[in-house]
Amino acid sequence: MKKPKNTFCGQVDRREFIRNMGGGFTSVALTGMLAKEGFFNQANAASLNAYANPLAPKEPMLAPKAKSVIFLFMYGGPSHMDTFDYKPALYPLDGKSIEIKTFGRGGKKNTGRVVGPKWKFKQYGESGKWVSDLFPHVGECVDDIAFVHSMTADSPIHGSAMLMMNSGSLLSGKPSMGSWVNYGLGSENENLPGYVVMLDKTGGPISGAKNWSSGYMPASYAGTVFRSKGDPILNLKNAHGMPREQQRTLMDYLNTMNREHLGIRGSESDLAARISSYELAYRMQAEAPEAIELAAEPEHVKKLYGMDEPRTEDFGRKCIMARRLVERGVRFIQIYSGGAHNDDNWDAHGDLERNHNYHAGNTDKPIAGLLKDLKQRGLLDETLVVWGGEFGRQPTAEYAKGTGRDHNAWGFTMWMAGGGIKGGVSYGETDELGGKAVKNRLHVRNLHATILDRMGLDPNNLSYFYGGLDQKLVGVEGAEPIREIMA
Repeated sequence: MKKPKNTFCGQVDRREFIRNMGGGFTSVALTGMLAKEGFFNQANAASLNAYANPLAPKEPMLAPKAKSVIFLFMYGGPSHMDTFDYKPALYPLDGKSIEIKTFGRGGKKNTGRVVGPKWKFKQYGESGKWVSDLFPHVGECVDDIAFVHSMTADSPIHGSAMLMMNSGSLLSGKPSMGSWVNYGLGSENENLPGYVVMLDKTGGPISGAKNWSSGYMPASYAGTVFRSKGDPILNLKNAHGMPREQQRTLMDYLNTMNREHLGIRGSESDLAARISSYELAYRMQAEAPEAIELAAEPEHVKKLYGMDEPRTEDFGRKCIMARRLVERGVRFIQIYSGGAHNDDNWDAHGDLERNHNYHAGNTDKPIAGLLKDLKQRGLLDETLVVWGGEFGRQPTAEYAKGTGRDHNAWGFTMWMAGGGIKGGVSYGETDELGGKAVKNRLHVRNLHATILDRMGLDPNNLSYFYGGLDQKLVGVEGAEPIREIMA
């Protein structure tokens, strides 16, 4: 309630009291008149219905190949030449200073000391894909994966690069990719959020909720953060232990009052979204805990995800939850590996070996388990799995000593599997040292266009009118999907 402007000893003065009460009685009278004339039921019915369930399923724009997306986000920027982009020319150059143009956190440079890959590579699968010893379990799945080695982005700085990868823009305030998917398709499960985010156990990434924001869209499309243990969503339980029947009665009363208020105010997206969010929260109280309850999962399935080992248990639990959410119709799930501090994410500026051994060791088995489990359940064909970070790393050291690599937005690797994507293929190339994309160069917008296309959304026609423009995830200029990796 707004605090009165004119007070004396904490009391409202007489004139303001009469003015406020008069306005209140007028509003009550107007509300009654509007209701009597059928104003709520007719003139504003379309406005109210438009917001009643913003996540109601919608018809796709194209023939969809996938129903859900699981984005495995390796926050901090994994090194492509140490994971999936095999560069044998780097090994003999280890420790040597060469002329090479780079652009990262340390600015633009013309020379650098080469850091040779610290892990061996070997070939996997019928495709013979070269994969680092960091990812032996993912290596077993290469025939289901399309590797894109020529990704580029606009920024080598974490904050803006994260926003670019998540929302297509270097600036905050834009809807994230999951919001666009839910705006375009709605959700198949009215009892769960359409867009779920699971953070690293050490915390969230830089910029926090801006990475899963709905931006200028209604709040209903924003990502909902799920915890992998305990209550899936904080503050979801009724703190006072109110019986569910009594809570339903209270909800109905609040909805009646809010809808009448909405009828007076006309189109009010924030209020309508709040009405919808209350209803969703009420339904989630029953279904969200069940969605993450893993007690019924067989032990051999938990073992497949690495839940029997301390270092892989946490990420494995999140991957199993992602599969369960996909089974329940959740459209977009994002899982973060890496927290806010450098020691807790893939940002290997100092000791590359220690950093990547740790993070790859935590995620390799769970990621492979997810791919294998989805495939054996017949879900991989309709689930698009995406792996990558906000950028890659440079082939040279950032400091005079050590093995750390600086950021690299000029060329890096992402991969996709399932959901209408060819398996066992590699597309695009970086130069022989991995410094820049040189063949079939792609931008983050091309990745976004591919994800939307596979979900049945036309990336160049899916728009939201805001600020005088038909805004798009791929920008007003548009972008083409990576058709060469599409099944």
